[in-house]
Amino acid sequence: MQPLHVSAMTLASSLGIGLGPTVAAIRAQHSGLRACDFETVTLDTWIGPVDEAEQVRLPSALADYDCRNNRLAQLALRSDGFDDAVEALKARHGATRIGVFVGTSTSGILQTEIAYRHRDEQGRLPGTFRYAGTHNTFSVADFTRRLLGLGGPAVAVSAACASSAKVFGNAARMIESGLIDAAVVGGVDSLCLTTLYGFNSLELVSSDVCRPFDANRRGLSIGEAGGFAILERAPAGTDPEAILFAGIGETSDAHHMSAPHPEGAGARAAIEQALRSAGLTPRQIDYVNLHGTGTPSNDAAEDRAVFDVFGDEVPASSTKGATGHTLGAAGIVEAIVAALAIRHGIAPGGVNTTTPDPALRTRYLRANLEQRIDCALSNSFGFGGANCALVLGRAGALAAATREARS
Repeated sequence: MQPLHVSAMTLASSLGIGLGPTVAAIRAQHSGLRACDFETVTLDTWIGPVDEAEQVRLPSALADYDCRNNRLAQLALRSDGFDDAVEALKARHGATRIGVFVGTSTSGILQTEIAYRHRDEQGRLPGTFRYAGTHNTFSVADFTRRLLGLGGPAVAVSAACASSAKVFGNAARMIESGLIDAAVVGGVDSLCLTTLYGFNSLELVSSDVCRPFDANRRGLSIGEAGGFAILERAPAGTDPEAILFAGIGETSDAHHMSAPHPEGAGARAAIEQALRSAGLTPRQIDYVNLHGTGTPSNDAAEDRAVFDVFGDEVPASSTKGATGHTLGAAGIVEAIVAALAIRHGIAPGGVNTTTPDPALRTRYLRANLEQRIDCALSNSFGFGGANCALVLGRAGALAAATREARS
């Protein structure tokens, strides 16, 4: 694929609001997880909440979109100067030539959960409940488009935990086809009862804090996040230090509804496809951001896939011990962390992982590794076998790799 310039990014998670606080938390190996105190949930588990979302107020013109998910989206969109970057983007390309692609799994379902508590004697939901602007899966993409004043195509992608990684592919294909010139890509998923109790019913939620790749890992800690990036064609003479989205691999192994292929077959195929797409070899990847959920089967399957491609040479880690598993937002969170690793030269150590599982062979980082990172790969895997791997890298390093491949 033709690499695309990642010209702006923003992130809001339990680590903080904005890229600066996120990098500071990574450097300090801080975790945003805490014992579950969300809503009416009585589970013995840990969560990664974004408390600031509760204070957000939407513009009055978008009142019908008011829900925790869209408040979290606005919190991110108003951070890191992202909305100003979109205004500059509109000036370059025009609002109708910019697409919006947002991943989510449950959207604003919390609003429906609350509405069900207030049904009348005939079982009717309150008249103030607005499904289209809240629970509807398209809600967050529509809200983002309207808040930013964009008029191009808008798409919501819901492929479980691969959702906001796959939006990069949607955007790249639409830019390549000439339908748009640039895109706002992202993902938002907020805490709700459905995911907390649902994952608990699958015995995937841990009563202990999330410990990816640890010998004593017991499962997920669910978090919430909103993140966005701008993708546009890289102009001639692009700064060699600029970060580009360079490759993507998407597969579906369809092994099981909620369990990964035990040999990581689909995951490995996605990784290999992403490398081919970027024109890179495994040895040209400096860091792998793992999906790393902290469940026994997922970590084992991903370890096999990553080891089969990279061996034990490339440093790798998961940030879910810090942010929790942000589900439909995980792809954008991990992509931004990978981009920050490149920008700041820091491969994050895996928070909460104290006893690496000796059965897993990937070179898993427990402490931060500070070194130059030119190219990074980020994995996101979802229920039903939806696998997505992204490659990001410095423009100069990617150009050099292309020249090397041609020589």
